[in-house]
Amino acid sequence: MPVSHKVIDVLLVEDDPGDVLMTQEAFADNKVANRLSVVSDGVSALEYLRKEGQYADATTPDLVLLDLNLPRMDGREVLQALKQDDELRSIPVVVLTTSEAEEDVVRSYSLHANAYVTKPVDFDRFIDVVRQIDEFFVSVVRLPGR
Repeated sequence: MPVSHKVIDVLLVEDDPGDVLMTQEAFADNKVANRLSVVSDGVSALEYLRKEGQYADATTPDLVLLDLNLPRMDGREVLQALKQDDELRSIPVVVLTTSEAEEDVVRSYSLHANAYVTKPVDFDRFIDVVRQIDEFFVSVVRLPGR
């Protein structure tokens, strides 16, 4: 019996064009047509989430995929600002980063990240991980209504 999937809006906060491309490919190859928006730095992420400036018409995402090592404002600062904002704190955040440092894992969870995933360096494994995140948040988890 086929599982019915809802379409969700995902904000990818990632400055590496290769990782953006692989994430887009993982979403495109997946059976679910979620809407993926991309910003490349922490300042733009908060502007997007707060619907400021060029992002005034942005859709509030159902899920944020957040890299930690970003220009202008790092992912830790974005996570902290997002989770301190009454309007944004209920948006699930998956930290998707190359860092395997225990202090980054601990800090991300202390800032209320919903999950911490280390990016695989292998292309096929990276695609698989992004698909699993996507599948989990589409078919397993109940997200807050928007």
